[in-house]
Amino acid sequence: MTSPTAPVVAAGLLGGYSLARYSGRRELGGGGLGGAAAWSGRSWWASSGPGATAGLLAVYVAAFGLSHPLARRLGAWPSVGVVTAVAAGTTYVVADRPASR
Repeated sequence: MTSPTAPVVAAGLLGGYSLARYSGRRELGGGGLGGAAAWSGRSWWASSGPGATAGLLAVYVAAFGLSHPLARRLGAWPSVGVVTAVAAGTTYVVADRPASR
């Protein structure tokens, strides 16, 4: 069994934003975001295969991208919270949820 990845997805999005915002260095945020994606992607590949991995990486990248225009409407932190909830929830449903018995 692999480790749950939804918390890593959440940490990547929230932590990446926090690192970039509070350090003033966007590349640090990108490093956190990319590290979480790499760790999760490796786990998804092993547990769920290439199709799920591609889909979940697309959701992760889309969450990051959509947080920017969404921030104009909601504010920065609420936007990051919304996209994090969607990405982590999707990850749980696709890759982390225990199989039904």
